[in-house]
Amino acid sequence: MQSCLIVDDSSVVRKVTRRILEEMDLVVDEADDGQEAFDKCRAEMPDLIFLDWQMPIMSGLEFLKKLRSYDGGDTPKILYCTTENDVGQIAIALKAGANDYVLKPFDREILEQKFQGLGVA
Repeated sequence: MQSCLIVDDSSVVRKVTRRILEEMDLVVDEADDGQEAFDKCRAEMPDLIFLDWQMPIMSGLEFLKKLRSYDGGDTPKILYCTTENDVGQIAIALKAGANDYVLKPFDREILEQKFQGLGVA
């Protein structure tokens, strides 16, 4: 069974995302900022990461760069989530190592399509 770490400072987004991903048979864990997420990845690297753009303590972009430079941090598939529809910011995230992106608000169908594109059945 694949694991996914949901990283978002919104408890509502984490709850909705968790419900969808658990119904896709993923083992789900949560973090509400990039530092907590990085600490969890150091303890046990997930297969997938659902990563928010703006968070306190460590932003999604800072986390992404730090994770990708960490030993073993190149393996998780990362779905970058943002409310920004600025192509430039999305391009920065993809260049930093995100595998794909999704815009908020999203629904079950969009998340299922994105995760299937990342290799989640």
